[in-house]
Amino acid sequence: MTPNPPWVQALKPAGPQGHELLQLERDKSSVPVAKLSEFLFTKEAIERKRRVLKVLESEKVFNKNQNYFAGRVDRFETALARAKRLRQLKVQHGWNQEDSIVANDLISEPGPYGLHESMFLITLRDQGTPEQHELFLKKAENYQIIGCYAQTELGHGSNVRGLETTATWSPEDKTFIIHSPHLTASKWWIGSLGRTANYAVVMAQLIIDGKPYGPHPFVVQVRNLKTHEPLENVHVGDIGPKFGYNTMDNGFLLFNHVKIPHVNMLARFSSVDLSTNKYVRPMSASLVYGTLTWVRSHIVLQSGSVLARGVTMATRYCAIRRQFQDRDAPQSEKGETAVLNYTMVQVRLLPLLAATFALHFTGQGMMRFYAESQKKIHGNANTASADRGAGPEETHAGSDSLADLHAASCGLKSLASSIAAEGLEVCRRACGGHGYSSFSGIGPWYADYLPTTTWEGDNYMLSQQVARYLLKSARSVKKGEKPTNDTTQILTEFLARSDMGAAFDIIGKDEDLVAAFAWRTAYLTFEAYKHRDEEKKAWNDLLVDFYRLSKAHSQYLVVKNFYEALQSPSTTDVLNEETRTVLHKLFRLFALNTLEQESSEFYQSGATTVRQIILARTNTVMKLLKEIRPHAVRLVDSWDFPDWQLDSSLGRYDGKVYEDLFHRASELNPLNAITVDPYPESSVLFKNDKSRDFKSKL
Repeated sequence: MTPNPPWVQALKPAGPQGHELLQLERDKSSVPVAKLSEFLFTKEAIERKRRVLKVLESEKVFNKNQNYFAGRVDRFETALARAKRLRQLKVQHGWNQEDSIVANDLISEPGPYGLHESMFLITLRDQGTPEQHELFLKKAENYQIIGCYAQTELGHGSNVRGLETTATWSPEDKTFIIHSPHLTASKWWIGSLGRTANYAVVMAQLIIDGKPYGPHPFVVQVRNLKTHEPLENVHVGDIGPKFGYNTMDNGFLLFNHVKIPHVNMLARFSSVDLSTNKYVRPMSASLVYGTLTWVRSHIVLQSGSVLARGVTMATRYCAIRRQFQDRDAPQSEKGETAVLNYTMVQVRLLPLLAATFALHFTGQGMMRFYAESQKKIHGNANTASADRGAGPEETHAGSDSLADLHAASCGLKSLASSIAAEGLEVCRRACGGHGYSSFSGIGPWYADYLPTTTWEGDNYMLSQQVARYLLKSARSVKKGEKPTNDTTQILTEFLARSDMGAAFDIIGKDEDLVAAFAWRTAYLTFEAYKHRDEEKKAWNDLLVDFYRLSKAHSQYLVVKNFYEALQSPSTTDVLNEETRTVLHKLFRLFALNTLEQESSEFYQSGATTVRQIILARTNTVMKLLKEIRPHAVRLVDSWDFPDWQLDSSLGRYDGKVYEDLFHRASELNPLNAITVDPYPESSVLFKNDKSRDFKSKL
């Protein structure tokens, strides 16, 4: 493939150039982008990103020119090469965990070490004993063994208790026998397992003397450490191409009565006593699932940035893209209008822009919550309760120390990943026809992110966990017990005021807007309590109500976190008044737009009147769109995505959208290095194929 001829290279897009248009957008606002970025991420984090980016850009293996052209095997091969080089760079430069996370974010593709570096190491660390840390964790940290986390099965995903893989205790030789009794017991979707991992933390049903004790984690070797071939009685491989995520080798795994030593059961919280062959119960059943709680919390943290990438690409492109004429524009402004000027585009993109900030602050709060809970759990584990109902619903008012965190992580994981995934598709459509091109950067990013809505708990099924917790809280409040956290506080306040009703000024007072979300949550909680406890309705009959309840509670948490972040003293210390005002408008846009979408529940609960809902929709939201519009480009700039990270023609910082689209299509596309024989009577397909030579020169 030869470069574009000079006459093509000399061509430019018609009308104002992209860089000129984006500069005009940036001139409309005086929001200090650098200061806002520092407020969101800290100066230290931004400097770290610059430092790591410089290293990655200098390495040929991380060149992204062929990312959108390669097939499955080529993409995996490149991803493996990148993963190995990234590990070498980490050692070479002395990168810490935060540096490595930044590097992975910049590369922006799932890598074959992904589950090793996250769930495998975290599970070994959090659920292993000191002896097991010596035996497994140290080797894993030094990449002497490569692992994964094997929980999901061909026949079971979110229902961990229904897993079919068994780990049967053999008292004669003090071993566990790992076995897959059915085809549906095959581990499935396990990241890093397909071709890369040689070890797995396997979640299996513990069986002692014929009695099941529920799923527990076991460390199992699956491949030979020298030949990397599967061990005897282990069948393992890659599950094949997917909708996205094709740089990751998601795998399957079956066992045929594989014996492992006693020490291979991760035993920090539960174990089998060697001398008595008896089960040693965990101090809390929830502790066994600590890894999933961490992952869900991390998903909440990532959701704002995930959505912000799509919003950045779409906002910049919609500021450049011209389509049709504004019928009411003055004569001096006749001509095609920037797509971002249309309210139909603003009402789709700007609430998503507001959501990126809402999710960002909520994610930060979620990780603080996780860290605090871990300290409490490990410091006071002996006082935790193991009392638990047998079904999907706990019937006891007492709660172990993970209850709040578990409910918040389930509900917010569900809501945040849904907002991000659905928002990315809105962003893609807002870009019109070019949004369908891989070069937009949105489609591939969406495809890679989409499984987040179903893994680590399907977003609809997780709502049952939240409802279970809220019902338990309602029972506590009904008994007259004093509030012990925010949830029981808002439920108590609702009961105290339920006879008087609410009188929230959602249009004029931010604190009332937050209170309206809390009121709606409390109302739906006690409605669920009435249906379940008083009317004795079947759990299955209430699942739709539980989903709405979980969504309402999670939306309250997001609105509350956004509001509290803006009230923090650090906000006043770091940001000037104009920036705080803009963020305040983003808060109101997110909250009121959400309220309008869920208006029937707010009205039904008595949190708002019909008149307030109409005013929010027709006046306030539309006014906020108009006021935020001039700041849109600077606000997405504050997310500080380098072009190298975005890998997007439409989202380029310099606005050279059409030049980059054409360059990728005509000069980087290996298909253009192939000359075909188009005639059906000829058996020749390619007359000339220089595509491999072409790619090797890049």
